[in-house]
Amino acid sequence: MDLKGFLDAKVEEYNQPDFITLDPISIPHKFSKKQDIEISGFIAAVLAWGQRKTIINKCLELFAMMDNSPHDFMLHHTENDLKPFLNFKHRTFNDIDTLYFIEFFTWYYRNHESLELAFLQGFSEDVDVMEKLLSNFHDFFFQLPEAPQRTRKHIATPKRKAACKRINMFLRWMVRHDDKGVDFGIWKTIQPSQLICPCDLHVDRVGRKLGLITRKQTDWITAIELTEKLRDFDPVDPVKYDFALFGLGVEEKF
Repeated sequence: MDLKGFLDAKVEEYNQPDFITLDPISIPHKFSKKQDIEISGFIAAVLAWGQRKTIINKCLELFAMMDNSPHDFMLHHTENDLKPFLNFKHRTFNDIDTLYFIEFFTWYYRNHESLELAFLQGFSEDVDVMEKLLSNFHDFFFQLPEAPQRTRKHIATPKRKAACKRINMFLRWMVRHDDKGVDFGIWKTIQPSQLICPCDLHVDRVGRKLGLITRKQTDWITAIELTEKLRDFDPVDPVKYDFALFGLGVEEKF
């Protein structure tokens, strides 16, 4: 079996509903309303570092403070409702960061229907448009007055040469659509062919072992290199191989 055949088989193995339970994607899967999926998915992706069980528990804790209705919370909360968030912390993500995220989503959803629009600043149909979109999103997210400088580290941008793994993972969730029931595919403008593979520790390690990554460091150019190799296997849906690379790294210690 060649490498493409091997990875295609692993995609089939891991791109299944069983994948959801132990992964941060289980958080947005607890919701059915589009805006709840967007908000919970975005925050779950941003908080996705460390042990997956801890990530999921911290997300459950956070959304419980919103009565498990994040969109409704953004539209209708009072100043008093924000007090519990002063005690929220996950690794280096603290109350200052949490309150700014709430401030942004409150402003945004009181003016816009879907978070998709925030990722379309400068959109074109070019396959290499994601660098521009992610850079523009970062600027858009921090446009509110007195946005905390410390919070900027939690939203990666190609301008800082970051691999942007969490944002790319979130976009995979929102954009990819198939019949497997894992990714949501609720956004229709950005195409799966334009996505960049989330280059986390496991994907990076397996990608190097398989010869898909040659660059020494792990940064935005590395994520591009990996994605271009994956486009050779499937130009329409290259990021489906995230399932194979991540599964091989986490489940099989490949």
